[in-house]
Amino acid sequence: MLTKILIANRGEIAVRVIRACQELGIASVAVYSELDRDALHVRLADEAYALGGQTAAESYLNTDKILEIIERSGADGVHPGYGFFSENTDFARAITERGVTFIGPPPESIEVMGDKVSSRIAAEEAGVHGVPGTSEFLSSGDEVVAFGNEFGWPVAIKAAYGGGGRGMRVVNAAEEAHAALASAQSEALKGFGRDECYVERFLVKPRHVEMQIIGDQHGNCVWVGERDCSVQRRHQKLIEESPAPNFPAEIRQAMGEAAVKVAKACGYYNAGTVEFLYEDGAFYFLEMNTRLQVEHPVTELVSGIDLVREQIRVASGDVLSFTQDDIDLRGWSIEVRVNAENPAGGKFLPAPGKIEKLVAPQGFGTRWDGGYETGDEVSQFYDNLVGKLIVWGSDRDTAIGRMKRAINEFVIDGIDTTLPAQLLILDHPDFVAGEHSTNWVDNGTLDLSGVTTGRLRGAEPEAEGEDAEAKVRRDVDVEVNGKRFSVAMWVPESALAASAPAGGASAAKPRARRAASGGGGAAGTGSIAAPMQGTIVKVDVAVGDTVAEGQVVCVLEAMKMENNVATDVAGTVAEVKVEAGQAVGAGDVVVVITPAAAE
Repeated sequence: MLTKILIANRGEIAVRVIRACQELGIASVAVYSELDRDALHVRLADEAYALGGQTAAESYLNTDKILEIIERSGADGVHPGYGFFSENTDFARAITERGVTFIGPPPESIEVMGDKVSSRIAAEEAGVHGVPGTSEFLSSGDEVVAFGNEFGWPVAIKAAYGGGGRGMRVVNAAEEAHAALASAQSEALKGFGRDECYVERFLVKPRHVEMQIIGDQHGNCVWVGERDCSVQRRHQKLIEESPAPNFPAEIRQAMGEAAVKVAKACGYYNAGTVEFLYEDGAFYFLEMNTRLQVEHPVTELVSGIDLVREQIRVASGDVLSFTQDDIDLRGWSIEVRVNAENPAGGKFLPAPGKIEKLVAPQGFGTRWDGGYETGDEVSQFYDNLVGKLIVWGSDRDTAIGRMKRAINEFVIDGIDTTLPAQLLILDHPDFVAGEHSTNWVDNGTLDLSGVTTGRLRGAEPEAEGEDAEAKVRRDVDVEVNGKRFSVAMWVPESALAASAPAGGASAAKPRARRAASGGGGAAGTGSIAAPMQGTIVKVDVAVGDTVAEGQVVCVLEAMKMENNVATDVAGTVAEVKVEAGQAVGAGDVVVVITPAAAE
């Protein structure tokens, strides 16, 4: 068995892996960025090492730094979690070449299945067919246009090396193709370090059903039931459940067998997920995620199998602790992803900020996998997943009722979350009947116009308040058992001021928080404001340009997602206050438009 595992990730998945290590008696090593110095995964781990930097590219995607920390810490295993380097062949190979165990599939399997284009080819060779799509990476928007004209619109551009809906754009017409490809490539590069994309036919009303598989290094591979992940917005999952509702037993068996075929075709071992689109009694191979999935807890609750524990066992060389005949799925499980977003009006705008209070629900069949606690900050630079609320019930109706009770019991103050929208979804007749699809939220079938806030109890953030006091670095020398060490300490400014000699600097004042703002400026004024905290990645207008109402003036990145900022009036651009790469806060004016009526 491995003795020390470094978790090359952050947030709730890092916490999840650390807890599994503790139960197995394995030492855990956390890594952290400047912004995550006091994060929950850092507090729980046995050891923690600084990566430096703030953004993902500067920290969690810094291969050289992570490799350095692996060597310094003496870790003999690395768990990548999901996202970041979890499906990066180069990273997996760099780990294994150092004699360190990568807790995932062999690099060769990631090479085939981590790239969605080559995975389509491999699945076809195994006799598992997918939705019509390209088998080569896109080099220009012209190829998207040609594909759409041949197979029909809409089509979907997808990041070849990513997941979670990032780097995916639905293209409804030829004139949208070039801009959609550029946007998908930009988002994919920021999220996964690779910008390759491909295109495939976009099914209008499919369900997203995926099959959990796990294999060992001795040739054994089993499927552990399916998950329905059809409740999505912007191609990112909101609610997952197992088993899938209204799903015939013969389709379940055929899909499970197909998933194992795909895995065995590429010599796969460890945990993985084979994803399918299901429509009108037929299923199509979509992709294989060569990692642990965000929604793995629903499978754990219906199967009784600890997938992370099993991952570590398999990576250590053990035989699977169960066979296909041992799988006994019982009851029903549902998971909601609690994201820091404001779902008001169905917009789901990223909403980073400080969590003033977090009390997770409890009770029979209720589980909370979280990455944050009271007082923690959800940063604009990372994924917006705060945690996952999972319930188990003896049947689907019981699970739905238990989830509604748990959401209503949840206390999370200080930030907006997706919970108000998820509560509405759970009550919707289409969801209750299991008749929803992947496009159900985005196409307007689900009416979210009545959702006016991301706060469960309708509480609005305070107009004025105080952030946690700023900390500053001080390098000091300390002695431990007579041995001298030079260490960096991060201490509150007021503590330094209090200890300063007479006549020195006065105590620092805590920073004042900006008054809350919904962004967008006053309706119809032409002062276009950022709807959230983030970074400007593109400015689409210049002073003197004539713009139409609803035209995009700039693109804002927040929480690894790109968001279009549009003008609320027609007129002429009078002033551009931002440039690419500039950080902005919610409510900051980015562009000023002179309304046409005032010209």
